[in-house]
Amino acid sequence: MQTVIFHSTIYGPIHSRRLGMSLGINLMPNDGKICSFDCLYCEAGFNAQGPGKDGVPSRDTVKKQLKRKFEEMKAAGQTLDVITFSGNGEPTLHPEFKKVVEDVMRLRTQYFPEAKVSVLSNSTMAGKPDVFAALQKVDNNILKLDSALPHTFRIINRPVSPNCLPEGVIADLKRFNGQCIVQTIMIRGEFDGQRFDNTTDAELDALLDAYRQIQPREVMLYSIDRKTPAENLEKVSKEELERIANRFRKEGIKVQVNA
Repeated sequence: MQTVIFHSTIYGPIHSRRLGMSLGINLMPNDGKICSFDCLYCEAGFNAQGPGKDGVPSRDTVKKQLKRKFEEMKAAGQTLDVITFSGNGEPTLHPEFKKVVEDVMRLRTQYFPEAKVSVLSNSTMAGKPDVFAALQKVDNNILKLDSALPHTFRIINRPVSPNCLPEGVIADLKRFNGQCIVQTIMIRGEFDGQRFDNTTDAELDALLDAYRQIQPREVMLYSIDRKTPAENLEKVSKEELERIANRFRKEGIKVQVNA
């Protein structure tokens, strides 16, 4: 079974195909996964592997470990493009997420003032006041929307809450008034006997309508690039991603293709 891939709170820096040289912050356990989605394509595996025994790192632990890493990087003459909240699950589920973000922003300014702070989020907690406030502070507020149609949304993302539907996610993302980046994976395949494909005309029309409502700074389109916990998933080619992107661009949406 595919399991978690991040075994420390601070990891990297690694080269991100979307963000450049990135130092990662994993606010979830180092030995398990906690997420409000259970996506078919998640590189950290399915939620069924459990949350592990380590628990989430404390705010103080994150601050101390990040400060130490920054000092090591400075001493080694390393550069940094971005500090990215990502890891074994959904970072905004951390009980002190807002305070952790504030700590990271202060340390960034002290050690690597040119680096951007990014959060990769599945959008499910964006409606919570503390999370909303924290996401407004970061440089790159990257929020997921893989389908605007409920049936496909539930197949691909498998939200833990039965009340989580794309219309609620879209409503939360609209509240950022364009101060966000929407990240959408293009994918098709089969799971538990159900075929799905979010590249159909109906799916793309629904996504376009959602993007118009959200008015994001940018849309990031990509497809699977690593091993996935679910089998029978199909990677969408760069050429097809570009065709889809051009369809959105013609409607005034700024799109970046990552392939």
